[in-house]
Amino acid sequence: MPFQWPIRVYIEDTDLGGIVYYVNYLKFMERARTELLRHHGYSQYLLAQDDILFVVSRVEGRYLQPARLDDELLVSVDLEQASGARVTFLQTITRASDSVLLCQATVDVACVSASRFKPRRWPASMLNQLMSRPVQLPTIEEK
Repeated sequence: MPFQWPIRVYIEDTDLGGIVYYVNYLKFMERARTELLRHHGYSQYLLAQDDILFVVSRVEGRYLQPARLDDELLVSVDLEQASGARVTFLQTITRASDSVLLCQATVDVACVSASRFKPRRWPASMLNQLMSRPVQLPTIEEK
């Protein structure tokens, strides 16, 4: 099972029609990737101090169904491929109440030097942890 992070849709996430504005799905995915790192003990702030930054280099997404105000969503992150400085994540967003797939994306994330912004290899120990299957996280109500 991939890593999952629960998110609730708030008014600031929506447009005038009460549905999630398309770019916010990318923000939800970013939060889930950050929480995946945090789940494995990595702080992006501390990684930057160790000269490691992560930058999105490509996103290919499909919007299938709208999420609406107050929906509870599950944002999943699955490491699909890793090679050198680039990792490809498969991410999905589903509505928690009925498991309907709302959005899916393939996200390429490059590892770069924080001081020079040049590509560098992802730390091997981090990749090993990210490829392991995490424990199930709490639902929104349990947080």
